[in-house]
Amino acid sequence: MNKQAGSQPVSLRALFPRITIVCLIIAWLVVGIFSLWGAQWLSEPLDNTIAIICFVVLFATIIMASFGVVGEADHLAHQLGEPYGTLILTLSIVSIEVILIASVLLGPGEFPTIGRDAIFSVMMIILNLVTGLCLLFGGLRYGEQEYNAQGAVTYLSMIIVLTGLALVLPNYVSGAGEFGFVQAVAFSIVTIAVYGLFLWMQIGGYSRLFIQPVSGCMTVAAGAQDELHQDEVTSSVLDKRAIIIRSVILIAMILPIVLLAHDLAILIDYGIQTVNAPVALGGVLIAIIVFTPESITAVKAALNNEMQRAINLCLGAFVSTVGLTVPAVLIIGLVMNKTVVMGISGVETVLFLLTVVLTGFSFIGQKTSPIQGILHLALFAVFSVLLFST
Repeated sequence: MNKQAGSQPVSLRALFPRITIVCLIIAWLVVGIFSLWGAQWLSEPLDNTIAIICFVVLFATIIMASFGVVGEADHLAHQLGEPYGTLILTLSIVSIEVILIASVLLGPGEFPTIGRDAIFSVMMIILNLVTGLCLLFGGLRYGEQEYNAQGAVTYLSMIIVLTGLALVLPNYVSGAGEFGFVQAVAFSIVTIAVYGLFLWMQIGGYSRLFIQPVSGCMTVAAGAQDELHQDEVTSSVLDKRAIIIRSVILIAMILPIVLLAHDLAILIDYGIQTVNAPVALGGVLIAIIVFTPESITAVKAALNNEMQRAINLCLGAFVSTVGLTVPAVLIIGLVMNKTVVMGISGVETVLFLLTVVLTGFSFIGQKTSPIQGILHLALFAVFSVLLFST
């Protein structure tokens, strides 16, 4: 792209707004405080009052930092266009999820199902709650919304195969829902290879599958993606300085989450044991912490009539969740000699099948329907009830 007359690089004040500076200061201040006194506060036996205060502080800080990550990634998304920008956002968020799950696995408690629970919770939240809200709110505002059907089918194919291998197959290779050593290694390699090839194609010659087509079309013709990609970039000039600075800020927002994840994992373990809550609640909490900011971004995209971006965020987020989390959990289990249970229950298998079938029907037409959104929300309501009653 050629530089147009009058275009100016983004100012430092725009790159470092006051809210960003405040968020960074608070996040790193909390990191410093817990580095100095966290071990003392979280040592056994924990005091209930101190545990609650620490959980609230850590939860709020990580959520705040997650919003900061989404904000910076969103700026990069608009600068780089689709699908590159959304891919950066999704990978940033999913990396946080992997960090939190790893922290729980490596924590003092035994939570062999935390990886499975987190993946399943993300599926129900992203594919039902968030997708339902996007379809419903976008439909109420615009009636019906268009998207790239080829990209949606590609996402759904990845979801069915990778999730089926990760969460359903273990129940049929082991009565306990576990993979054997050779199976864990093999399926980790297969998942990494398939997801890696998917990313390579997504940012390469098949990027057209994940770009919003022109009105009235369900696909983007081969060779037309470069023109559409250029139209999506908000500036005629790729401001390299802005991209580098925003990337540094994004990393500076992620690091506090990494450093505080272990302390939060201790409190999640303690809270679940103290109130005798369902073990799966830990996975739900991780999903809420990680995907709340991205979920809001997806709903905003639907309200802006950017349904393809909403699909990239929702379906792409779950594909990345499975593609990155499954190998990470299995490898941690093998290296640290931790028991890892991946197989979901019979009830969860039914919910999984209903979710993928409904998602398939939601995205096989040319336009979305708000009625499908209501059905997705109904499935999420069923999941919420069953979480505490089975």
